[in-house]
Amino acid sequence: MPAERRPDRLPLRRRLPPAVALLLLAPWAAECSWGGFTADEFLLVIIVLAPMYGGAALLIRETARHLGAGWPAIVLLAAAFGVVQAGLVDQSLFNPDFLDDTEFADTQATAEATRVPGLGFSARQAVDYVGNHVLLSICAPIALIESYLGAVRRLRPWLGRPGLAVVTLLYLAGSALIFSDTRGSEGFLASPVQLAFATALALALIGTALLPRWRHRPRSPLVTVAPAGGWVPRPVLVGLLGMIGYFGLGLVPGWPGIAVAVAVAAVAGGLVARWSGRSGWGQRHVLAAASASLVVAAGFAYAVPTYAPATPAAALVGDVAISVVTLTLIGGAWWRLRRPTSADLPPAG
Repeated sequence: MPAERRPDRLPLRRRLPPAVALLLLAPWAAECSWGGFTADEFLLVIIVLAPMYGGAALLIRETARHLGAGWPAIVLLAAAFGVVQAGLVDQSLFNPDFLDDTEFADTQATAEATRVPGLGFSARQAVDYVGNHVLLSICAPIALIESYLGAVRRLRPWLGRPGLAVVTLLYLAGSALIFSDTRGSEGFLASPVQLAFATALALALIGTALLPRWRHRPRSPLVTVAPAGGWVPRPVLVGLLGMIGYFGLGLVPGWPGIAVAVAVAAVAGGLVARWSGRSGWGQRHVLAAASASLVVAAGFAYAVPTYAPATPAAALVGDVAISVVTLTLIGGAWWRLRRPTSADLPPAG
């Protein structure tokens, strides 16, 4: 088992910007990128939700990089965050009235068709909530910010123990704020059985993510595993696969839709896992796979309502703003990876 990695020996002023960028990007990707808010609400959403979403993204990214683990560990930790967020913090997974005062109140009838007996949650909502937290809240922001860095820095931790302690407190405070606000407005508290189920599932995912099998002893500062040979598709094809996979999560209603979602996720994840161990895989592929969900979400923003009623003009301005921000972020990261100074060797995982 490799020893814990130290953060970059660069001065704090060089290590802090990517951490702050991830802290701010995660809440925007989680709640704004798909059209939940109008453009004039973006700043407030980022400020209020940065401690929770940004804190979680930073903790997950730093935990994986400190341990020398790659994307399998990040995805598992992101899934654990999704369970904690939807099951323990805002408890939207168990509260059938959670969306009643929003423009999505009519989705509850569809959700009821896949309710799990005994645990009182919708399998459809579980896939949607946890899947979106994995893809939008955590993985896409991490991949985007890391793509703006050089090949060495993107695989190294940014924060030491003091920084991690601060981020942990920030995340706990942000989660407590959302819990208390939701508890006060909804008046709902999940049952002990539901809370125990969510806690056990989150702990199982965290335990699996921390297994030594996901860690690799680096051969050099840039290469963490010995790559295998074999065909690897171009990044654009990986991105298309990611878009199809994300779109397929909600393609079919009811229990057949859950089966389709699981099958699509398994196939897409399996192919990416297979390709990522080959010598032709690089950060451009990671960026394409992770940002595909942002592209699909930005497209759907034109078709979905905001949480609160908004005028058609305000909604359209917000949707256009989402498209501009998404394309700018992804385009900038892609341009950064094409620069000769950012040699792109295979990443961990």
